[in-house]
Amino acid sequence: MYSFYVPGVAPINFHRNDPVEIKAVKLTSSRTQLPYEYYSLPFCQPSKITYKAENLGEVLRGDRIVNTPFQVSMNVEKKCEVLCNFPNKPVTLTVEQSKLIAERIREDYYVHLIADNLPVATRLEFYSNREEEEKKKEKDVQFEHGYRLGFMDGNKFYLHNHLSFILYYHREDVEESQEHTYRVVRFEVIPQSIKLEDLKADEKSMCTLPEATGSAPQEIDPTKENQLLFTYSVHWEESDIKWASRWDTYLTMSDVQIHWFSIINSVVVVFFLSGILSMIIIRTLRKDIANYNKEDDIEDTMEESGWKLVHGDVFRPPQYPMILSSLLGSGIQLFCMILIVIFVAMLGMLSPSSRGALMTTACFLFMFMGVFGGFFAGRLYRTLKGHRWKKGAFCTATLYPGVVFGICFVLNCFIWGKHSSGAVPFPTMVALLCMWFGISLPLVYLGYYFGFRKQPYDNPVRTNQIPRQIPEQRWYMNKFVGILMAGILPFGAMFIELFFIFSAIWENQFYYLFGFLFLVFIILVVSCSQISIVMVYFQLCAEDYRWWWRTFLVSGGSAFYVLIYAVFYFVNKLDIVEFIPSLLYFGYTALMVLSFWLLTGTIGFYAAYMFVRKIYAAVKID
Repeated sequence: MYSFYVPGVAPINFHRNDPVEIKAVKLTSSRTQLPYEYYSLPFCQPSKITYKAENLGEVLRGDRIVNTPFQVSMNVEKKCEVLCNFPNKPVTLTVEQSKLIAERIREDYYVHLIADNLPVATRLEFYSNREEEEKKKEKDVQFEHGYRLGFMDGNKFYLHNHLSFILYYHREDVEESQEHTYRVVRFEVIPQSIKLEDLKADEKSMCTLPEATGSAPQEIDPTKENQLLFTYSVHWEESDIKWASRWDTYLTMSDVQIHWFSIINSVVVVFFLSGILSMIIIRTLRKDIANYNKEDDIEDTMEESGWKLVHGDVFRPPQYPMILSSLLGSGIQLFCMILIVIFVAMLGMLSPSSRGALMTTACFLFMFMGVFGGFFAGRLYRTLKGHRWKKGAFCTATLYPGVVFGICFVLNCFIWGKHSSGAVPFPTMVALLCMWFGISLPLVYLGYYFGFRKQPYDNPVRTNQIPRQIPEQRWYMNKFVGILMAGILPFGAMFIELFFIFSAIWENQFYYLFGFLFLVFIILVVSCSQISIVMVYFQLCAEDYRWWWRTFLVSGGSAFYVLIYAVFYFVNKLDIVEFIPSLLYFGYTALMVLSFWLLTGTIGFYAAYMFVRKIYAAVKID
């Protein structure tokens, strides 16, 4: 279930000889998690460097889109050209530049370029026989995003200094009197390392590629100056792929078909288990309520079961009602933001062709959803007998966002120290603060004001003045045991998707399974609600009426499993060994786990609250 594809930009029609601009995005590595600008390395530069104006999402992702000196024209072949326009004068890398390139090669960096907004891709399989390649089905060809900066052989470093661009175009049907128009539908590259002497550059900035068997790679010695040539070639091929389908190649870079049945299996299992839990609790509840409502048998019933016994305390306000309502308000904000983003992305409006659109939309939506978070927090705070609504509104607007901003600021300081493009620029940080205090804070106050003025939730039974004594609880009613038990089912619904999400975040892959993600999100809501209702029912049967905080904590139990999975992913899937990349990984993972805990805890809390109000409204209370 992919999402539908609504192109983020209108197609660009090219005529023969029209320039097709090649731009650079950034350098990335899954080993360091630190993106860098393209010109942080001594690549050939154009006469004037121009950076593209970027949206918020692109800046936060570390994209710094800039022009390059590659001269590419539509449907015009180039066999071999020297890039830096120095005929017979190779580029000389200083010792510092050589060390930097060698370090980036050791860290397994990839270079990301785009042509007509299409990212460059490298084939993982090459075929010597052209006919065999033609026969090979396109869907079976695997690609990786970008191309490797270089490679190592023992302790030697080799730079990919020659790029063979392969661009595919689709010929558009036009009237006979008009010239044909073309559209770019794929952008591939074959990176090669070719020694300076083997390239044989001439006075016209042309070069000659050696035979495949007779060329030596271009070594970079980090202990001395190195001389080399940056060269490129361009090859055009006609393709049957239409412009609307041109992203399909990139979106199938990860073989998601393998996981199709796994995801369906998870969905079926979760539905099955949720159905069983529903049947058990509904049948048990019907029996309980029927027994409680037998007026002649009340005393026997009181001894058998416990949840009616705590009717005078079940709606007693908990400790720290302001903090609880503030966390739930942030959870409502997250829930609304995630639901809208996934739904809109499923419709294809946040496709990868709109760079940074997903993150930009998520940031703005979280700000604007503050009005709903404030409303629900204010109404709950009043229900819990709270009086200081202004302080409660400020707490709701600043508690969760303040933690997120604080962690991100600390991590950003480390990224700044590495001179990475992933560091959020100071003006962008000021803009985010202005959005927080200029949009989110007033909207939270507005929602909180109306929520606090609205009639509080109507609880069906009165609260006694004197609290009832809580009997000693069995070991399985312990909070941590409850978190472990309650977290398994929701985590089982989404751990397959979690793998893809982690791959997209930490391994620079595209994530486009928003159809699956929307389905899994609905299953997550259902399973969190079901398990929360079951857990609160068991707790009340044990005559423990302190369910407010406990339900919120236990319902977010799947966040604990997400944390365990993140550690497993770090150890088994990533090659991160340095301190700062590890700190970034666990810092951002902590934010993900916190957000997921707030989200699932809020879903479970409101499901349990509705359930508790429903069952106590259904029995006759003397």
